[in-house]
Amino acid sequence: MKKWSIALLGLAVMGNAFALELANTQWKTIDDETGKPKALLEFKKQSDGTYTATVKKVLDPKANKVCGKCSGAQQGKPVEGLVVVHNLKAESASKFEGGTILDPKSGKTYKMKAEASPDGQRLQVRGYIGVAALGRNQTWQRAQ
Repeated sequence: MKKWSIALLGLAVMGNAFALELANTQWKTIDDETGKPKALLEFKKQSDGTYTATVKKVLDPKANKVCGKCSGAQQGKPVEGLVVVHNLKAESASKFEGGTILDPKSGKTYKMKAEASPDGQRLQVRGYIGVAALGRNQTWQRAQ
């Protein structure tokens, strides 16, 4: 019994040791309705410690090439090169909150939170309005 307790404690410590550094990582966004890759995003860490993500490449040949429904300075801009994630903060080793995400298809901006898988190869992203219960998820795949 003592050996099992030590083994379980060891696994718990190892699981908590995982930390995902988003800076300079690339992720394939996967459409939650079709299951197909949509875009390749790259995260950068800002001087204030928050993260942004920029569309490096649009992977869906049917996707809009410009942000026609966006407002302000982003209206009519190419989707490739567009910063779509702003102010995302690390809350723990694998959880990120407090950010916003722009949907170039609709031109709408949503609150965002994300959680990394234990192996760091998937990012569960939730975009929502108001409270997180009123939103939708996407699972992004690490590209590098």
